[in-house]
Amino acid sequence: QVQLVESGGGLVQSGGSLTLSCAASTHTFSMYAMGWLRQAPGKERDVVADISGNGENTYYADSVKGRFTISRDNAKKMVYLQMNSLKPEDTAVYYCARRTKAGPNIDSYDYWGQGTQVTVSS
Repeated sequence: QVQLVESGGGLVQSGGSLTLSCAASTHTFSMYAMGWLRQAPGKERDVVADISGNGENTYYADSVKGRFTISRDNAKKMVYLQMNSLKPEDTAVYYCARRTKAGPNIDSYDYWGQGTQVTVSS
């Protein structure tokens, strides 16, 4: 069983920064790509960023390119999402998830965390 626990969400003003963290409890952490996804009220869940198992390959949604950075520390079994220049439209619940299929798309992920709320005020 894989457990993923997100932290670091909160309320921030437009233009501010937040760093989300995801702690994984699995012995095979480095074998899998990991992703950050988000779901805004009334909208579908979307992939925000994704990182390969060795950290060498990353993907970003167009809406966050240049503002968000995904990273991982396999020794600590952690995944991070550094979010800069935050906008009100970034407001959502952010989820950490493990990817087990080619992607990244919403169906590529099998295990999900509980999510952490990010609210950006204008």
